[in-house]
Amino acid sequence: MKKSLLIAIAIILWCNLQINAQEEKTEGYVFTHQKEIKCTSVKDQNRSGTCWSFSGIGFLECELIRMGKGDYNLADMWIVNKAYNEKADKYVRMHGNYNFGGGGAFFDVFRMIEKYGIMPEEVYPGLEYGEKLHVHGELDALLKAYVDAVIECKKISPVWKKGFSAIVDAYLGAAPENFTYNGVSYTPTTFAQSLGLNMDDYVSITSFTHHPFYEKFAIEIPDNWIMEESYNLPLDEMMAVMNNAIDNGYSIAWGSDVSDKGFNWGKGVAIVPDKDFESTEGSDRARWESLSQSEKDKELYTFDKPGKEKTITQEMRQAAFDNYTTTDDHGMVIMGKATDQAGNSYFIVKNSWGTFDRNPYKGYFYASESFVAMQTINFIVHKDALPKDIKKKLNIK
Repeated sequence: MKKSLLIAIAIILWCNLQINAQEEKTEGYVFTHQKEIKCTSVKDQNRSGTCWSFSGIGFLECELIRMGKGDYNLADMWIVNKAYNEKADKYVRMHGNYNFGGGGAFFDVFRMIEKYGIMPEEVYPGLEYGEKLHVHGELDALLKAYVDAVIECKKISPVWKKGFSAIVDAYLGAAPENFTYNGVSYTPTTFAQSLGLNMDDYVSITSFTHHPFYEKFAIEIPDNWIMEESYNLPLDEMMAVMNNAIDNGYSIAWGSDVSDKGFNWGKGVAIVPDKDFESTEGSDRARWESLSQSEKDKELYTFDKPGKEKTITQEMRQAAFDNYTTTDDHGMVIMGKATDQAGNSYFIVKNSWGTFDRNPYKGYFYASESFVAMQTINFIVHKDALPKDIKKKLNIK
């Protein structure tokens, strides 16, 4: 009898251990992929402000795979070289009253390819200054000092552009007139033509109330130096475009704010947590209201498991943009959708910060629908990724 009791206790203890182990497994975020679009490998922009080029190029590489053209690794720094020269020209013409720096926007990639072509990464790695990865602090400082000096001299020299280009080429590399790839000779222009990409097939989408819906406007962000326009949609339709794109196999070039507290690269998630005490009475609400903002943030942003998230409204988006809470600070590629163990929906995001151990998903992260709805500045998709009714409202053929 005593032996039987011991056996029974042992069985109970074992079962409890199994239950506890299972509970431990489900702690944190457990993601199940619902849709995944094939894309190229994760790159590393390292210490350069060129996410716009990495994400714009990464998006086009996804498009080439979707189109059946194959797996390409295109030269991010070739685009950076040409964009820097274009920005310098505009900056000087505007007497310095314009944004100038390493940042940019998605359409910079499209316009530089249209004007100057493109080439593979192996032909133009953009590393002529003794580093294995991109480090642009010195280059950025030199270029800014150069254009400011040109403006300060008042009388503009006819050779200043040659001097500027020489600095860029010294760091990133001179432009090859011809190159051979897979046994075929190309120029940058003929190589771009061989890819079969039509830059007019791509549209930029946003959602803000300070401009009319269903019309285009240039988003007022410093890095939109090229003043490219985006179609303005209501929030629910903006999200409908994003979901429709991924559901139908189209990737998305996504511009967002990752300086928000809800973004945690180390955990690989981006969320907008909600702690609703509006209808709570008693000591729990009193305790919450007595906390400092830093104490509230610590409770909200634990990232230990899925929780309730805010429902984002058009008004919330607009207020965050107007008061600089939401800013344009990073470009990425959305290439899938997933759900967590609680059934919440996320977009799968390919980043350009390498595949180091500081991120658990080897260069990817999961952005909740609430985070995307709140923090999106704009995104680019192929025009055929738009739902037919929205395409019609925008008069896109």
